[in-house]
Amino acid sequence: MQATISAKSGGQATCVREKTNWALIIIRILTAFAGLMIFFPEVNPGRLMSDINANTSLFTAAISYSTLTDSFARPLRMGWVQPWHFYLIMGGCALLMLGIILSAIGACMSLGNHRMKRAAVKLPLIGSVLMLGGIGTLVYLNSILPALEKAERLKLMTPTGAIAFWAVLGGLLLVFSIVSMVTIPKNMEEKMEMEEKYRLFLMFLPVLILTVIFCYLPLYGWRYAFFDYKVGDALSSENFVGLKWFSYLFSNGATRSDLVRVLRNTLIMSGLGIATSWLPIAFAVLLAELRSTKFQRVVQTLTTIPNFISWVLVYAIAFAIFSTDGFINSFLRNVMGQTATTDYLASADFIWLKMLLWGTWKGLGWSAIVYIAGIAGIDQQLYEAAKVDGANRFQCIRHITIPGLMPTYMVMLLMAIAGMLSNGMEQYLVFENPQNSATIEVLDLYVYHSGIKSGLIPLSTVVGVFKSLIGVLLLFGANGISKGVRGEVVAVSPAEGKVIVKKVNVVTKHVKPRKMGEAGGLIDVESALYASKVQLVCPKCNEATRVGHKKGGARICKKCGNEF
Repeated sequence: MQATISAKSGGQATCVREKTNWALIIIRILTAFAGLMIFFPEVNPGRLMSDINANTSLFTAAISYSTLTDSFARPLRMGWVQPWHFYLIMGGCALLMLGIILSAIGACMSLGNHRMKRAAVKLPLIGSVLMLGGIGTLVYLNSILPALEKAERLKLMTPTGAIAFWAVLGGLLLVFSIVSMVTIPKNMEEKMEMEEKYRLFLMFLPVLILTVIFCYLPLYGWRYAFFDYKVGDALSSENFVGLKWFSYLFSNGATRSDLVRVLRNTLIMSGLGIATSWLPIAFAVLLAELRSTKFQRVVQTLTTIPNFISWVLVYAIAFAIFSTDGFINSFLRNVMGQTATTDYLASADFIWLKMLLWGTWKGLGWSAIVYIAGIAGIDQQLYEAAKVDGANRFQCIRHITIPGLMPTYMVMLLMAIAGMLSNGMEQYLVFENPQNSATIEVLDLYVYHSGIKSGLIPLSTVVGVFKSLIGVLLLFGANGISKGVRGEVVAVSPAEGKVIVKKVNVVTKHVKPRKMGEAGGLIDVESALYASKVQLVCPKCNEATRVGHKKGGARICKKCGNEF
């Protein structure tokens, strides 16, 4: 009898746990979806008048009063609409935002134990009520605006779809919050705590959110490539033209010629940067070899400061030195007696080399920091052993320092290759002039010129799309090359999570003599790698693969299903 009751109790507990998990998972999904949609203007319930900018999102409407009233100077001055109407719009949107924030906090807390979950579900419960209250505020305002004396001049509109979207979303959050509140078992004896893996995830979550907002949400702007958009017009009023601008980019002779020219400039300047990417290593090694610590710090500080100087100020320095009235020409004219002056700054001669030198001067110290940190991480016992063997400073640099920095250099090199088409525009924009524009204009600067100066937003967007796609292909290609080295695993350290692979990550090591008559010296050995950086190669398909496991414990290839 007791055994039967215990079995039933266990079954009931399992059932409750499953219901709770499903309800909380749905709350997390709804909250994440709501947090993403606040940045999309199409679902902004606060756009109650068509004169409100069509690109105004819920987020902007909740924090920017000036955005809402930007086109209503005359209606506000004439009294056709009152400021408190816009205060209500902001208030309704702010309530929606506050509800989403509370729901997001509750969704994060729901990763804890039962006691923390019971406390967490109260937040989306309150948040959903606030969201419905915000929607109610906007609905109320939408009902009283038509009764205004000059309502016909306000171009009123009812964002029915957006209001319904947020009302349904808030209602679902409310329902599942109540379900979670009812089904989560009460256990007031346990402390509020969370597993370490979830704590680590929440620590990483702000970075993930910022990455989505600033790296992936801007991709929403690619939609301009499919419309005949004109600056100042609402995108919704423009004609959808499909792939018109994509074909125009390659079919128009002038555009195609300009694109080839700027690609040439971009690749040459990026290539020069890659060819001189060893300079930060050399500079870091020289800094590390300075005997005076104070002098080392002074040099490092002075060479790092230019990285934080605006390119506008850099151009001002260049103008003061190399212009027709600059220091060099003044010196040649006043001291050397020359009458002719040369405008070194405006000339297109050696422009690629000049841009490389200015970029090197500005970024050398900053780029060397990562290698200085790498040098500090090299085992000092290697240097001690080398000195015992009679190695001088140059031999230590050649056989210890340089090999120790190679993994870091390869990572930086692969990143540089992946970003060959994204070498920025600030430097080239400030140094550009009519004499050198043909050779200094890079891809990013071309996008700026065509989009901002010429107003060809769709065309510049198309170029940006292709640049991003090619950049992704270069990234995967460079990453694939870095993964192309194969070797045999000769040692495994589970405690450290590292492996040693034959003929991979080879470094030069100094060996001390261990007994009388034994000579020390230099040997090449494989250094340990983190296991996450290697993959097993399936013996059947001969491809690097992730490993799956059958119920019996046998390993299988996830690509071909082979058991090995």
